[in-house]
Formats: sequence, C-alpha cells, structure tokens
Amino acid sequence: MTRPLIFLDPFPRTEAMVWDDATRAAVEEMGEVTAHFGSRAPDALVERILPEVSVIVGQTALPKERLDRAPNLRAVLNVKANWEPDLDYAEAHARGIWVLSAAPAMAPAVAEFALGQALSLLRGIHTADTRFRSGDMGIGIGGNAAARPLFGAEIGLLGYGNLGRALLPLLSPFGGRLRIHDPWLSDGYLRSQGAEPTDLGTLLAQSDVLFLLAGVTTENAGGLTRARLETIRPDAAVILASRAEIVEFDAFLSLAAEGRFRAAVDVFPEEPVPPDHPWRQIPNVLFSHHLAGGMEASYALIREMMLDDIAQVLKGLPPLRMQRAEPRLAGLMRSR
Repeated sequence: MTRPLIFLDPFPRTEAMVWDDATRAAVEEMGEVTAHFGSRAPDALVERILPEVSVIVGQTALPKERLDRAPNLRAVLNVKANWEPDLDYAEAHARGIWVLSAAPAMAPAVAEFALGQALSLLRGIHTADTRFRSGDMGIGIGGNAAARPLFGAEIGLLGYGNLGRALLPLLSPFGGRLRIHDPWLSDGYLRSQGAEPTDLGTLLAQSDVLFLLAGVTTENAGGLTRARLETIRPDAAVILASRAEIVEFDAFLSLAAEGRFRAAVDVFPEEPVPPDHPWRQIPNVLFSHHLAGGMEASYALIREMMLDDIAQVLKGLPPLRMQRAEPRLAGLMRSR
C-alpha cells in the first residue's frame, strides 16, 4: 500500500514553529513527507506533488485549477491561522477536502494578553512604574484618580469567534454585564454563552470595556469609522486585539490621543511598523507590536492540533482540533 504524501509549505511560519523533532517523527510515521521552509513553495514543486498529495500543511495557493490536479487531497491545514483568499473554499468543500485553521491554538495566548491590556488600561499598571521613578508621591487613592475596576464593569465583545470564546472564561470571575455583537451568530447561541446579544450602536455606547475581536471581512473592513468610534462611551477602555483593518485606524489613534477613550493596540494595518512611523509617537495609547499570540506555547499547541487532525483525516475520520472552514464565511475573510 502506498503511503500518503504529506506536504509542508507553512511560510510565513518558520520551520521551528511547526516542525520540531517530535513532530517530524510523528508525521513521518503517518506518511511520506515533502517540506519547503523559508519561503512560499515554488510553483514547480507544488505542481510536482499535486497528483499524489494527501495532506497540505500551510498556505499553498489552491484555486480550482490546482484542486483539479490533486485527486488524492484530503485536507489543507492552515497553520498561519487565517483563511487565505487564494483557496477555492467552495470547490474544496464540494470535493470533501477538509480545510482547517490553527486559529484555536493562538486564541488562549491572545485572550490572556487582551485581559492584561484591559487591566492595565483601567488601573494604570503600565504607567505606575514611570510615575514612581519620576518621584510621583501619589499613594493609594492619591495615585488612583483615574483608576477604574474591571469588577462589575459593563463589558462588550465585538466578535465572538475563537478569541472571544477563549476570553470569556477569563472575564467571568469579574462579573458585570456582558454584551456581544456578532452578526454571524444567533441571539439564542449568544444567550447560551451567558451574554446579551446586542446591536453595534449599543455595544459602542454602553461598554466600559470594549474588546474588538472581529476578523476582517469584505463586509466590515473599515466599518468602525471615526463617526462610529466617536460614539464609544467616554473614558472606556478599548482593546484592539484582532485585526487593525476593522477600524479607521488613524481616526482610532487620534481619538485615543485626545483622551476620548483609553486604547490598547497590538495589531497594525502595516506590519512590521517602520521605526520612524508617526504611529509610534501617538500619546495615550498602550502599544505592543503583535506580541499577543506569538509565543512558544502557541506554536506547541499548533503542532499538537496539527498532528491530531492529520491522523484523524488519514484514518478517514473528521478532524477534531483545528477550526473547520465554512466555505461562504471563509471566502469573505480578508486577513493578511
């Protein structure tokens, strides 16, 4: 019996992120391996493996014409954790090819980072050290004039996907009122999660702490315009944790700089941000540089999920760990 061919084309993920010794040994037990690291696999290599490949790990472009030349393909595992626009999701679905994303593996790390950002915005943790070193004599309530608690706050989540589901258990101990706006999910489902389904206007206007967690799609890119951002509750803490393209980014930073609301930003429309970019000089914003999910624990979880689901698929069983693409919704996504 011919062993299945497993093709790794994970760029921009590096070899170290997805291919340690234990993972290599486990995959080689399951099939023959062809791998290309360091750049997107050249077309000649992709065309050579298409007739025999069973599993693709990575972000290989797969329009219908390539799927036509891949009669044995059973699954595509996107380890970048996005839905790429160069894959024909409807055609893959029609052929019974599983298209999977590693996004659930990144969500726990991003969720705890977002919680930390919220606490720091509310309590001034990120500024307390600087104030102390500069001789500030504010002690106790004298140094907490702007501090606000997360306990009992009105919390809003814009988007309730992998990240929202990872964040919710971290927020539960703080109590308070939880609202969610996600037009892709039913009101009944959101209520089953312990949240109030809410329209966008109410979410912006009534949240003390607002987590922007939605992915960017053809429908919502730039949807949080300056006019909408101006309706955010004054002095709210706003955490931009998913994709910068969902907001009118310069307007978002401008309003935060003016003190209209408190803001934490980990994602940018242009990455990496050039060292001399004006964004770096914006005041009153808690910045980090796409640090939330990129840690070894996240990549270890990607490797674990990848191994489990490759094994499932090669046994002719449904995958269990990674996120399955819904063709229509995946086709709307516009992540970089």
